[in-house]
Amino acid sequence: MINTGYGFETTALEVARVADLAGRRAVVTGGASGIGVETVRALAVAGAEVTIAARDIDAGQRVATSLARSTGNKHISAARLDLSDQESVKAFARNWDGPLHLLVNNAGVMATPLTRTPRGWELQFATNHLGHFALTLGLFNSLRAEGARVVNVSSSAHLMSEVVFDDIHYDHREYDRWQAYGQSKTANILFGVEAGARWASEGITMNALMPGSIATNLQRHLTQEELQDRIRQSGAAATRRVKTPEQGAATTLVVATTPLLNGISGRYFEDCAEAAPVEGGSHMRGVAPYAQDPEAAAQLWKVSEETLWSLKAA
Repeated sequence: MINTGYGFETTALEVARVADLAGRRAVVTGGASGIGVETVRALAVAGAEVTIAARDIDAGQRVATSLARSTGNKHISAARLDLSDQESVKAFARNWDGPLHLLVNNAGVMATPLTRTPRGWELQFATNHLGHFALTLGLFNSLRAEGARVVNVSSSAHLMSEVVFDDIHYDHREYDRWQAYGQSKTANILFGVEAGARWASEGITMNALMPGSIATNLQRHLTQEELQDRIRQSGAAATRRVKTPEQGAATTLVVATTPLLNGISGRYFEDCAEAAPVEGGSHMRGVAPYAQDPEAAAQLWKVSEETLWSLKAA
């Protein structure tokens, strides 16, 4: 188990101040809001050249300008990326030039009503997993730079559902917004397990994390009553502690920068340390065995590739 010495109250800037990312290039999806902003800020303070990948390009450019001014790092820019739109993903990857040392797959949607993309894919899985899967594979050649890392922002919500391969997109089973979200977050972890098996010789590592409970616009599809009901149902109400966005981005920075993760993939972190296997009564803490199952990880990769290939055949 990897323990970094940081904890619940650590902020992203505390981690950034001991990291040296000078000469390194980073992309942060969803970097224009929530913990994404704090992730970009901390990476910039550590000296990285950062590209904010945002669906709302105007918001991305405003954040880039603001952070360049406040951090003194002028190498912050924005580019359009809509993870639910595979053409947008392809365009972003096609337009990227040169090496990429750090990809933070941070963007996501949570607990949306049943919504389908034009291809008929369930929106949460399409955005949170398939969008990032396609983006990462599209940037593969750039990620082959020495020491490249991919960081997947997952969630303790992965404990709500494994990936249901028989009906990923809710074509037959009754839709549950939380199980759908949990399934997509499990996929974020499994992605790193299989990437580690496939890409170790390429120098690319991939790990996942739980940022913590943070009030951001990720909850925009929920009323406060719905959110509180979900917390009560999870059994975490009595132990739930809320983080600031600055604290929420800390685990991302740890996974992105700590030398302790050199050459390591497929791990899951929370509160800046590697999470233990989930146990009964853990109140939404720990990592589920099914989220680190190599067979499920290999199956997810195969299904994801086949899903994306179907676009080319259409």
